[in-house]
Amino acid sequence: TMAVKFQDYYETLGVARDASHDDIRSAFRKLARKHHPDVSKDKAGAEEKFKQINEAYEVLSDEEKRRKYDALGANGQGGQDFRPPPNWREAAGGAGGFGGFQQGDVQFGGTGFSDFFESFFGSRGGGGFTQARGGGGFAQRGRDVEADIMVTLEEALQGSRRTITLQRASGTGPPESYEVKIPAGVREGQRIRLAGQGEGGVAGGPSGDLLLRVRLSRHPDFQVEGENLSNELLLAPWEAVMGCQVKVPTLGGSVNLKIPAGTQSGRKMRLKGLGLPVKGGGRSHLMVEILIHVPTRLTAAEEKLWRELSEVSSFDPRNGG
Repeated sequence: TMAVKFQDYYETLGVARDASHDDIRSAFRKLARKHHPDVSKDKAGAEEKFKQINEAYEVLSDEEKRRKYDALGANGQGGQDFRPPPNWREAAGGAGGFGGFQQGDVQFGGTGFSDFFESFFGSRGGGGFTQARGGGGFAQRGRDVEADIMVTLEEALQGSRRTITLQRASGTGPPESYEVKIPAGVREGQRIRLAGQGEGGVAGGPSGDLLLRVRLSRHPDFQVEGENLSNELLLAPWEAVMGCQVKVPTLGGSVNLKIPAGTQSGRKMRLKGLGLPVKGGGRSHLMVEILIHVPTRLTAAEEKLWRELSEVSSFDPRNGG
């Protein structure tokens, strides 16, 4: 098997190995904001860093993947050539979810994921050969080769072209290079097919296909929820009580959102047509969830005002308002 470079995902996010889910999420958000290619001056460097942060978050934010990754334990050191220990599948609780380069090793470039990720968490398609009767024997269709491709929400909004390279273990020549068109509106799990670029057939059978499975990269501001995008908007208590105008980020720049007086925490506001492209044209919506945050450090003057408010107010949320 080709050796791959071990990735230390905890180091990438700068969190301890026993970090909680919330620690991991906030470390990701902080780093992703800092290295998002749209904000950084060093675009190429930021893009690379953003992909690494995303990959680390994808593994560590998923309980199952994190358990399997932790099962590799002390066998890996960041950046070192890494070959899995003989019993790593058993240690990880079975083979499910680990690709393990099962079919004729292929290493990919340009997918946004490291070889380490592809070999352990990528899905490898295949399912054996398909037989087609040929003259004097069975012609066999080559296996499909499958890899994950990391697609940003910006790419899913506008579509893009990417160059993917692949190096087959058998090949000593230069890596093969393909231009891949990522259509606007592409969704998680969708497969982009490069016909005939999988493994070669046997006895005159056709080649398999190369399938790139779309994984939408995590964004510091937005989540994908069904067809729509969603994000959280934090309000101060007085903004929710009195109403206000707030700048809200969207995929194509910020918009002003009018918050009506008396807005409750947990309310969802729909920004029409500011989600991702949908079949048949147009775009889905951006759902903004309002979360009211309460100040925790008060000056003496602020405390005095809150106390006055509590004395003059007849509001009782536990007794019908």
